[in-house]
Amino acid sequence: MQHESTQGPPGGPPSRRTFFWWMTAGMSAVAAAVVGVPFIGYLVGTRKRKIDWVKLGPVSEYPTGVTRLKTLDNPLGQPWDGMAAHTGVYVRYLGKDEKEKDQFQVFAVNCAHLGCPVSWFPQSGLFMCPCHGGVYYANGEHASGPPPRGLFNCVWRVVGKGEKRRLEIQAPHFPTLQDTLSEDDEATG
Repeated sequence: MQHESTQGPPGGPPSRRTFFWWMTAGMSAVAAAVVGVPFIGYLVGTRKRKIDWVKLGPVSEYPTGVTRLKTLDNPLGQPWDGMAAHTGVYVRYLGKDEKEKDQFQVFAVNCAHLGCPVSWFPQSGLFMCPCHGGVYYANGEHASGPPPRGLFNCVWRVVGKGEKRRLEIQAPHFPTLQDTLSEDDEATG
């Protein structure tokens, strides 16, 4: 049996074996890129993002003791998020403390059980989750049902002076038990 050369005649077309070797190498490179690009994107995507602050409006928009749903477009959203990039938070103005600083409670709209959006019922003073019956008190603490904890608190700040004071929150994302949207997570993360 004669061994077939992998090289074609000089200046002529490549041999069949050489052609198939290049085809296999090319298809392997394409397959490696298809698998590798998302993996590299995942590794690069886990880097720490800069903190984005979202404006929720002037402090004067929030009456003392009234809970309001404020909807917003999440600046951390990606183009493929679609409607999921539209989120909301519940805001309650508590008034001023003894140092004359504004005090707020800002809750993520997501239930701590499986992330369904909760609804505020001012008549009963409760947040209720329609998915599995989770109930929360007005201060966000767990009242009943399957959620393992209370509502997720968002980090907020008031900027400006006088009548130009406005409420801002850190750009919310979907909270989890490992990342609860609190300032403590920022220090440890």
